[in-house]
Amino acid sequence: MLTCGELLVELLEGFGVDTVFGIPGVHTVELYRGLPNTAIRHVTPRHEQGAGFMADGYARVSGKPGVCFIITGPGMTNITTAMGQAYADSIPMLVISSVNNTEQLGMGGGRLHELPSQRNLVSGVAAFSHTLMRPDELPEVLTRAFAVFNGARPRPVHIEIPIDVITAPADHVRRKLGALPSRPGPCLDAIARAAEMLKGAKRPLVLLGGGCADAGAEAQRLVEALDAPTAYTINAKGVLPKGHPLALGCNQAWVPVRQMVLESDVVLAIGTELGETDYDVVFDGNFRIESQLIRIDIDAEQLNRNYPADIAILSDSRKAIAALADALGAGAAFNADSAGSKRAAAVREQLDAQWPESWNGQRKVLETLQQTLPDLIVAGDSTQPVYSGNHLFEATRPRSWFNSATGYGTLGYGLPAAVGAKLAAPERPVIALIGDGGIQFTLPELASAVEAGAPIIVLLWNNSGYGEIKRYMKNRDIPTIGVDIYTPDFQGLARAFGCNAEKAESLDHLAELLKTAAKADRPTVIEVWEHAEFLQ
Repeated sequence: MLTCGELLVELLEGFGVDTVFGIPGVHTVELYRGLPNTAIRHVTPRHEQGAGFMADGYARVSGKPGVCFIITGPGMTNITTAMGQAYADSIPMLVISSVNNTEQLGMGGGRLHELPSQRNLVSGVAAFSHTLMRPDELPEVLTRAFAVFNGARPRPVHIEIPIDVITAPADHVRRKLGALPSRPGPCLDAIARAAEMLKGAKRPLVLLGGGCADAGAEAQRLVEALDAPTAYTINAKGVLPKGHPLALGCNQAWVPVRQMVLESDVVLAIGTELGETDYDVVFDGNFRIESQLIRIDIDAEQLNRNYPADIAILSDSRKAIAALADALGAGAAFNADSAGSKRAAAVREQLDAQWPESWNGQRKVLETLQQTLPDLIVAGDSTQPVYSGNHLFEATRPRSWFNSATGYGTLGYGLPAAVGAKLAAPERPVIALIGDGGIQFTLPELASAVEAGAPIIVLLWNNSGYGEIKRYMKNRDIPTIGVDIYTPDFQGLARAFGCNAEKAESLDHLAELLKTAAKADRPTVIEVWEHAEFLQ
């Protein structure tokens, strides 16, 4: 007899799933019965939050949804933080959980792991949540989930299966999976109106968001045709080639870029929320768009949030960018000495003169990382070199620099997200850039990395506490309570978990450690002290 749980993994494999992150529990063991009959790999984190962060990192690098098997009750409350980060950043994640038996749902009988409603719990961090009441529903519900990932704004989806349904017979269920929709294309009339507006612009400016991550070639063709200086969000780093003459980086919170936005006569914003953590990270409310605004987004509700559009185009970014480039007659060779390039160069020069002195050491570390490991992926946490790197670091290709300092803004993300990233791209060096405070949220995931054979590099920025928050409190004359936390022996802990561990004594030493770590068969923790002499 084929059970619903066995059918589930068979169908997941049919949708191209090759990795599942989860911790087996008494309510989910039946989901595991069919795994040996598939090629799906199971990775065991040490906490359900870690499972969600691993799935997130896997999805950001691979472009495929990260999939989790999660236990009823505490497993779901644990993973909601990770779902919140993925929801904020439009990351595809499929969370499959158990739930109590069908006749027990909503009864409040004090059953093991019982919650009044798991669906209500996750409703704010999921595109949708569904309770599977019969095995017959499974193909349709899974198809709905993958339709969201493939054809709409990708966000987490939650499917819960009662314990008695997981074990129910499923031989009779039709195996046919529904066809997945392609991403929507733009209205050609709207493209024509946008092209006409842009043709008349004397000072156009382009803003690219994470929705453009897979539209690099098209985006380059478009901005060059417009000769438009281009800023991008953190999740869009790498969409334009590193060093492109029109690139302004992710610096919309800095006065020179803000001034350029104000001086532009047409702003074209594509695949971006125009949200606070990319455009107003200094939280002063002074990022403004006062010109004509064209917005392109796959989410209809997003097209007029934050800043109302003069032309709103509902479309997949890549398709709309290609159509707009065609309408503009893009194709001529780009002149790197163009008027737009000169405008962008002037802004970059102003930015270079304004970087805080406190970033100097962090900049040296970031440059050493990229010079030593040119094709690296950086999964960052909320830590100082990530904050500065969001402005200073230029990725060589998309899906190579991402972190939890944007959107939801959780701590502890960097380490497990790097594990997921490494499993998605085992041939590339992957660095978890994380602070001594943040790593203590998810430190046991070092053991998961060892077990999974994911030789990530953990660059641990140590300032003996919550350094950024301490500075924030000092600047506002607030007593620095709760920020000077105990600093453990991270190298000893790392070795106890089965990792290599070293402390960088100079930039040259850091480069040597990185080279060695990139060839290692296990994770390596490299500790860098913020107050080290070589960083001053």
